Amino acid sequence: MVAIALAWLLWPLLRTSQRATVERHVANATIYKDQFADLDADLKRGSISEVQHKEAKAELERRLLDEARVDVSAAARAGGGRAPAVVIALAVPVLAGLLYWKLGAPDAFSPIATAPEASHQLTPDQVNTMVQQLAERLQKEPDNVDGWVILARSYYTMRKFPEAAAAYEKLTQLVPNEPDLLADYADALAMSQNRDISGKPLELVRAALKVDPTHWKALAMAGTAAFDRKDYKGAVEYWERLRDSQPADSPIVKTISNSIAEARQLGGMPPASVAAAPAPQKAAPGSTAPAVAAAPKAGATKSAAATGGTTVGGTVNLSDTIKAKAAPTDTVFIFARAAEGSRMPLALTQVKVSELPARFTLDDSMAMSQDMKLSSVPSIVVGARISKSGRPMPSSGDLEGLSKPVAIGAKDVAVTIDRVLP
Repeated sequence: MVAIALAWLLWPLLRTSQRATVERHVANATIYKDQFADLDADLKRGSISEVQHKEAKAELERRLLDEARVDVSAAARAGGGRAPAVVIALAVPVLAGLLYWKLGAPDAFSPIATAPEASHQLTPDQVNTMVQQLAERLQKEPDNVDGWVILARSYYTMRKFPEAAAAYEKLTQLVPNEPDLLADYADALAMSQNRDISGKPLELVRAALKVDPTHWKALAMAGTAAFDRKDYKGAVEYWERLRDSQPADSPIVKTISNSIAEARQLGGMPPASVAAAPAPQKAAPGSTAPAVAAAPKAGATKSAAATGGTTVGGTVNLSDTIKAKAAPTDTVFIFARAAEGSRMPLALTQVKVSELPARFTLDDSMAMSQDMKLSSVPSIVVGARISKSGRPMPSSGDLEGLSKPVAIGAKDVAVTIDRVLP
């Protein structure tokens, strides 16, 4: 670009100077040639004498000599006029380089800098080709740990879970007792088994926890495995360890706490606020102080606190447009949450898809936390979610529907499950 700019600047400058000098030389020669011819013609016609002819010719010769001197000076000046061209030729590249160094991005030409941009332009076929080439390379370099890590994660991202599990198995042989690799291997293997953590994945999770008892992914998977087999107490223990290992202000703490509350409620355990309270002392002889009772399970008989308008009822339907995406045995979680603020369910119950359309009633006895009940908010949103995983926590592929905000005490809330969660 600098060379092109210099060509545009210097070529006209140098070309104009040379052209002007040549044109002036040609013009001067023509004029003096004509004047000498005129003097010779006048002498032949007798218009001037021999003496006059010699004097006029001498004058022309003197003027021609003076013009020659002027041309020599002009040529010298023209040669001196090349100085600006030299200055421009030197200054433009230097100034361009300085400006680019100050304002440009020289690092953008490095392979590291251009790699992200190039990756965005890769097609799926190109990615598959690159991964295949890496796999072939690792057959010749079986001890290349970094290569196996990239291959395993690439397969997982491409949702090729059996291949990812095989790559992680190789990694755990090369780097044994590494909790990150053990947990990732368990995750990939569970995904290849239709999200089933039981069996070998659970063994890997326990191996990871043996090395690192606070490993977040292993704790999360161990809790999920316990929840799936309805060992709600075990799920609470794992998830509480996970929660306590996180910073108090971490956003994930709230999600973990919600899962703990759900497991406690399904397992008939007291909410965390009650479980953390000191055990009540035995009443003294003759005392009538009541003992603390365990929180009721979902669907239990309504307590006295649940009466008096702290209920909400209605009907849940499944839209015909997505009915084919649901199986009759899928679980439908019906919940209520505050219309504004926290999205944690205030009450929860469940039915099967085969029971739809279904009538429901939610009340304070179905609360997941003693501090958050239907009676604690002025208005709510009622929702229904068909869970593909069988767990109340939403996940991609679940089917869901929500009502408009309604007041506590509403009895005819209509909820239609009509969308698929991304």
